[in-house]
Amino acid sequence: MKALGIIPARYASTRFPAKSLADLNGQSMISRVFTQAGKSKSLSKVIVATDHSEIVEHVLGFGGNVCMTSENHASGTDRCYEVLSKEQEIFDYVINIQGDEPFISPTQIDLLTSLLDGTTELATLIKKLETQEQLTNPNVVKVVVNESKEAMYFSRSPIPYWRGKETDWINQHTYYKHIGMYAYRSDVLKRITSLKVSPHRKGRISWNNCDGLKMVLK
Repeated sequence: MKALGIIPARYASTRFPAKSLADLNGQSMISRVFTQAGKSKSLSKVIVATDHSEIVEHVLGFGGNVCMTSENHASGTDRCYEVLSKEQEIFDYVINIQGDEPFISPTQIDLLTSLLDGTTELATLIKKLETQEQLTNPNVVKVVVNESKEAMYFSRSPIPYWRGKETDWINQHTYYKHIGMYAYRSDVLKRITSLKVSPHRKGRISWNNCDGLKMVLK
């Protein structure tokens, strides 16, 4: 399976504008993400997808691949599809790598791509939460899964809610943290971006109506 790694890097981040260009001990955020993704043994190519000329110039400056995309995308998923549609090469899968994960492990990328056998439509990674602090931290995205380890819901709040046991939820249930990467089969990525946006949305975060699509988690 031939996989394309795409790193969406929007300039006008609501919480941290120009976050991709932030200096982390002498190297920019986006440079660190690109370098880590480039160490993956399973990606045929890595591209930064951005909506701003300053990020384009910066990525070209450190020798990276970059694609200028529309400013009007509602999500990184849409930005990824625009990049895929502009590529001359044919890729079986697209790996959406978060642009604010400078220490993303190449082995995690390779683990995710190991799930891709042509029949898998969407896949992502999860990790068991170990502490109550992680569980109640709204910056940690939680994933609710069914018995087949298929994603049912993503939330910044703990689900399920344990009434009367607010300080000990971590011992009442197995909770999972979402590791911010998605793998999309190329035809499914096209299908997702053509769907109407779900009413279950907040701000710029939106989930398309993906009925009939299966997301497998590892």
